[in-house]
Amino acid sequence: MVTSSDFEINDGDPSGPRHSEPLEPLEFTFPDRVVESVQHPPEGLVLVTGSTGYIGGRLVPRLVAAGADVRVAVRNPSKLDHVPWAEAVDVVEADLQDLRQTLDACRNVDTLYFLVHAMGSSGSFEATEEAMAHVIARAAHEAGVKRIIYVSGLHPQDDDLSTHMRSRVKVGEVLLQHPVPAVVLQAGTVIGSGSASFEMIRHLGDRLPVMPAPSWVKNRIEPIAIRDVLYYLIHALDLPQDTNRSFDVGSRDVMTYAQAMQRYAEVAGRRKPLVFATPLPAPRLSGFWIGMVTPIPLGLAMPLVQSLRHDAVASETDIDQFIPLPPGGLTNYRDACKLALERIAADDLENDWATTYDLISMDAAADPLPSDPEWAGRTVYVDEREAEGEATPAQVWTVIESIGGENGWYSWKLGWLVRGWMDKLANGPGLNRGRLSRTRLRVGDHVDWWVVEKIEPGRLLRLRAQMLAPGKAWLELSVEPCGTGSRYHQRAIFFPDGLAGHAYWYGVLPFHAFIFPTMAKNILAKAAEDSQTRER
Repeated sequence: MVTSSDFEINDGDPSGPRHSEPLEPLEFTFPDRVVESVQHPPEGLVLVTGSTGYIGGRLVPRLVAAGADVRVAVRNPSKLDHVPWAEAVDVVEADLQDLRQTLDACRNVDTLYFLVHAMGSSGSFEATEEAMAHVIARAAHEAGVKRIIYVSGLHPQDDDLSTHMRSRVKVGEVLLQHPVPAVVLQAGTVIGSGSASFEMIRHLGDRLPVMPAPSWVKNRIEPIAIRDVLYYLIHALDLPQDTNRSFDVGSRDVMTYAQAMQRYAEVAGRRKPLVFATPLPAPRLSGFWIGMVTPIPLGLAMPLVQSLRHDAVASETDIDQFIPLPPGGLTNYRDACKLALERIAADDLENDWATTYDLISMDAAADPLPSDPEWAGRTVYVDEREAEGEATPAQVWTVIESIGGENGWYSWKLGWLVRGWMDKLANGPGLNRGRLSRTRLRVGDHVDWWVVEKIEPGRLLRLRAQMLAPGKAWLELSVEPCGTGSRYHQRAIFFPDGLAGHAYWYGVLPFHAFIFPTMAKNILAKAAEDSQTRER
């Protein structure tokens, strides 16, 4: 099932596009059959909502590469500051629950892609999504939009649906009932590098040789490769203008969920896990277990697992009458897994679920670090460390930029793991969220329970904490030349929130006294070791 969790909320003025000058077409270096299959550039202005989501973030550059004139509506344009395609599109701010702002975003638009989903947000996301669908449909009608394209999920034709799937189905029904023609693509479980569904399968398959699993592992699914989802999304522009219906889209490769995990293991070169179903579905227990074992946070794991209690198989293939199969045919499940693993091995992920998934409960930690003079008059705790080493600044920077994820934090691994488990239990990201790239970072990237707030390549990395804590925290790592070697500087900063924040800082202080000096020492040692290895 699709998990584009980009709930667009905005407090700005959506008075018009961010770029007023004619846009130069971007050159994209990725070979892509989705783009190559486009015979003619799409006509008219295309609006994409959810462009910071997993699917939307991959759709936009392909639309641009195919020659489309693209506008994106986001709640916070700064999220796109470091996206390579940002300067090739018009960017408007819009709260999709606000009719006026949404109407402004829809001006002069021919086709609207509605790729926003609130799963994992707090509150009643069913009511929120339905209300947002009505706003989108009304704004599109009043602005003269000719078509809406929406992604839902494959589901059985009955009323006993999970909350997540029921909401997706309802949104599709709302769009189809309004005057603007809508194309609702009901997609199977999306398999691609960084997709939530694939990451769940991958981590379960990699870590658990024996899986006593709930009864839903016997349910049938029809996965679909992300490349084929994007193919159908782009070629939906070629459908007759008055098309107003849903289409099932899948790979035609049907299996049980247990078989999906076993086939993944075969592709990954691992021993097939022994998966056997227990008598109880236990969706809450399953969601908790998956949230702890995989990088998926509990807030996302719960609704994902609840949806697994349904078969997710296409009931029709009518899409074939309107859109030809992709060049070379639909991607089967094994090939989709292989392509995803190749992307991961090559450290070539465009985006992933964790980069695009907004944990609403973490919004309070989104403020940037105040500058030092502004600390006057308020309590702030700082732990500073400095060390000198023989490695060059460039060599030390390589270690800094690759910190976290598989490389860890260069000090007391068990202590970091325990803190990560505690964060997971509190519905935080924990440590096993990892990072998008093993070697490169950009603003907005996640690094375990941190997010990159500032980066000056070769000199400074500032991480903002997204772990759940009674206060706001940052970690700065920097390096500068010192003689023939380098000087490494490390600063942990904590702004406590009330008495609990002060108690938290003093509670972890003994651990900091061990972790942070060791961390500084080991980062320099790693840089020196790597430089010696390269010299041999």
